[in-house]
Amino acid sequence: MSLTDRKMEAVLSAAVALCFLLTPGVHGDSLTILQSPEFVSFQKGDWPVSGEKIPDLVALTMGFSVQEDLSWPGLQAGPLFQRPRANVLVVVRGVDSLALPHSVASYPLENPVPFTLDSVAETIHSLFAEDTPVVLQLALSEERLYMLGKANAVFEDLPVTLQQIRARLSQDGSVLSSLPLNSLSRNAEADLLFLSEVQVLHDITALLQRHRHLAKDHSPDLYSLELSGLEELSRLYGHDSPQYRDATAILASVLQKFGEDVYGLYGNSAVVEVVTVKTFQAPLTRRSRSILESKQISNPGNPYNLAYKYNFQYAVIFNIVLWLMIALALAVIVVSYNLWNMDPGYDSIIYRMTNQKIRTD
Repeated sequence: MSLTDRKMEAVLSAAVALCFLLTPGVHGDSLTILQSPEFVSFQKGDWPVSGEKIPDLVALTMGFSVQEDLSWPGLQAGPLFQRPRANVLVVVRGVDSLALPHSVASYPLENPVPFTLDSVAETIHSLFAEDTPVVLQLALSEERLYMLGKANAVFEDLPVTLQQIRARLSQDGSVLSSLPLNSLSRNAEADLLFLSEVQVLHDITALLQRHRHLAKDHSPDLYSLELSGLEELSRLYGHDSPQYRDATAILASVLQKFGEDVYGLYGNSAVVEVVTVKTFQAPLTRRSRSILESKQISNPGNPYNLAYKYNFQYAVIFNIVLWLMIALALAVIVVSYNLWNMDPGYDSIIYRMTNQKIRTD
């Protein structure tokens, strides 16, 4: 190899290294914090977080307690009486990282097992059942939509099934008129799945803009969105295809704008996370629920009068009530014993004054 060839090889190596350094995000499965208020402190560092700990991380950012302590230095404890108004978690399947231009921090994701935010949703529903919390969990690829709380009427018109979203894409104001599709087609099934997910992100922010009162109440909101359009594109076209590259660039810009819009709608008091995972290690099985059942879910009661699931705070509440009842019972016993053995002539000032008045008379 000549000297010139060696110089060219060194220049190319340096250029490739510089591209990797300038590319934002963490290479490999990652957790990226797009937006976060000042009182939720995420520290920048290369600290891996396990996929099964994501629900605990979301609960801690919202000010809720968890069963086990999360020994992870990426999140620091914030003010006790200040919590974000919303938490938005977007799971993107089929890609290990996205070139997001602006983010608070990024962390590598290890042990990418499937997870849900059901525990956080149940906590919000139990603590703020009388308010109007927005608890929205959506997975388009399996036509799943879970909604809790009294804010369901706002999202009833949100398209859920692929047939509904295809009809939405053909209407006025759809994302097809504003996105640079390039190599993506409007007729392919995989391309429509990806575009439908982008459309739902746009519709969520549009609904929140029309119903700003939901973002201004005192109850926290939870959004859990699972996007698998890139996974279908990679399976059909491959990772090196122009369709996959165009879709990745579109999704990165759309997620960046989606995070900024939600963060602004909640008054700069929302946490927006993006989890990118190439593939999950185990399949996730979960019951399906129709959007038509949202009104039944919003009712705290149920026709079978079933009790709530066991809460880890039950032991604390039980001990407080138990020992308080024991203390009150002991107090009643002691007072009753003293009253029973009291001598009215010596222990009561009323009888003592009465006796002196009689002797005087």
